[in-house]
Formats: sequence, C-alpha cells, structure tokens
Amino acid sequence: MRKLIRAPYIDQTERYPTGCECVSAVMLLQYLGYELSVDELIEKYLEKQDFRKQGGKLYGPDPRKVFAGSPYDAESMGCYAPVMVKTLEKFFAGAKNWEAADVSGVPVERLTEEYIDNDIPVIFWATLDLKEYIPGPEWILEDTGETFIWRSNEHCMLLVGYDEERYYFNDPWHNHGVTGYARELVLARHKEQYEMAVTVRPRLY
Repeated sequence: MRKLIRAPYIDQTERYPTGCECVSAVMLLQYLGYELSVDELIEKYLEKQDFRKQGGKLYGPDPRKVFAGSPYDAESMGCYAPVMVKTLEKFFAGAKNWEAADVSGVPVERLTEEYIDNDIPVIFWATLDLKEYIPGPEWILEDTGETFIWRSNEHCMLLVGYDEERYYFNDPWHNHGVTGYARELVLARHKEQYEMAVTVRPRLY
C-alpha cells in the first residue's frame, strides 16, 4: 500500500537556513489552501528570541517556548513542537476551519492512519539527512537559569506519505524535494528528537 499527499514544496536552504519548522508549517498551510509566505509566518506569527553572552557564558531562550535565534540566521537553533502549535494557533485565530494539534509521542503508524490517510500532512521532527544527533551546544535559559543542551542536527520535515518500506517527506533541506526514508531509520531519528510532531485537525466548535 502506498499513500502520498501532493503538498507544495519550499526549499529552506538559502533564505531560511534554520527555519525548517517554519517552512514545514507553511507547506502545510499552503496545502490547506492558505496564501501565506514563510516570511509572513516568521514576521507575524512566530515568537523568537536572540542569544547573548555575559561573563563568558551563553544565555538564551527556551526552544520549547520561543524560537531560539532567527530562522534567517545559520548560527541559530530552532524550536520545539509547542512553539509551532502556538504559531499555528495565532495564524488560525478567528478561523472556523482548523486548529493546531500537538501530536508529539503519537506512534508514527498512528499518525499515518489518523492524518496522512485523511489527507492531512504532519510537521515532523527528525534530523538533517537522518544523521545521528550531536549533543550540544548548551546555554543557560534566561527564564529559569537552568542549563539547556540542544540536540544538534535537529530538523523538521513535512510527513506526506508512506509505503511498506519508507515514510515520505517534503524535506526542505538542500532542495531534497519529496524524499523517502527507511521506516526504521525515521523512527530512530524521530525518537532522538523527543518524538515531536504537530499537525492540524478540523475545528469542532
């Protein structure tokens, strides 16, 4: 069995080197019929915060709360699922059709059954080219003072399909286009990035 959703494709590499989360979200929104650019999403709906150095130490934001750095900056980090949920909810404010859904931790097989089979793509965290993650860099969180360790090679793609051997993604990195990755490798890299995933569902109220 094979299923593939034909969603618009956007390459992130030149303009949005660390903006894979935003690019994946815009591919999803464009597929749903919204006219929105990546720049509009970043400027109007994404919460972001820069890093700073003080006393030889690096201080920065919590990527579970805001985007760490800027999607336009190759030296920035990125963000985690709750930030993209918040971004989508801001975009959908006042809309009657859709709402954001944090589906982190949901088994990928279930994501395909509940969303892909119903023609809804999923923003999906894994790693660049599905390489192993690298621990670090680390910084002190501005709001709590705790040390946060980033899992490098973090990457977001748009899950658009599957067959018996692979999961298929609109992978915005280096113009990869629609790319199929071996199922077991996808599961391993997804787990390394806390099994984070975000999608949308019809608003019921």
